[in-house]
This record gives sequence, C-alpha cells and structure tokens, in this order.
Amino acid sequence: MTQPADRELPPRPPMPAPAEPHELPGGPDEITPGSESTAVEGRQPFTRVRAAWAGVWAGIVVVILLIIFIGQNTAPVKVNFLWLEGQIPTALALLIAGVGGAIIALATGAARIVQLRRMMRRNTH
Repeated sequence: MTQPADRELPPRPPMPAPAEPHELPGGPDEITPGSESTAVEGRQPFTRVRAAWAGVWAGIVVVILLIIFIGQNTAPVKVNFLWLEGQIPTALALLIAGVGGAIIALATGAARIVQLRRMMRRNTH
C-alpha cells in the first residue's frame, strides 16, 4: 500500500502589525481607577450577569429542542404503573420518567450534602 504524498499548504497571510499602546491619562506612571484593563483585548470580562445570560440562552435552546421533541412524539403509548393503566403521548411518558429520575438524583444529592454538613459540624465542635 502506498502512502499519499503530503500536500503542500498555501502560505499564511502576513499578520497585521500590533496596534500602538494607548497612553493612560496622567502619563505612563499614573494609573487612575478604571483605566486598567481587566479583560483580554477583544473579550469582555467574565461576570455573574454574563454567566446568567449564558444560562438563559442555554435554557431557551433546551426548551426549543423539548418543544420539537414533544411535537414529533405525539403517538399514544400504553402505560402501566402499579394498578394504574392508560394511554398517554410518548413524549409525555418520557418527560415524566425524566423528571422522576431528576427528582431522585436531586434528593440523593441533597441527602449527601446534609450528611457532609453534619459531619463537618461534629468535627468542628
């Protein structure tokens, strides 16, 4: 089996010259509040509000995907639980199962947190 020949890549375009540094107010030795840069050039600093907005947009995307999922899975399915039985849409059955699983996971995590806090209190007193 023969090895394919290495392809040559086109040359990279030249990098632009770095911009001249901006002079701070009051000369190079004086730094006034707010004049120092807290972020990498071209990027905004990470804040709690920025994280909250990222969470909001992630939630919107999840809700849109959930609506699409529900719209595509409307066929009824027979469900039996203990002595109850009936028919519900497939998406609703899966959503109920998912929420139930999330509740169990949250309860388990909360119980572990309570357990660890009690252990910490006993060790500090």
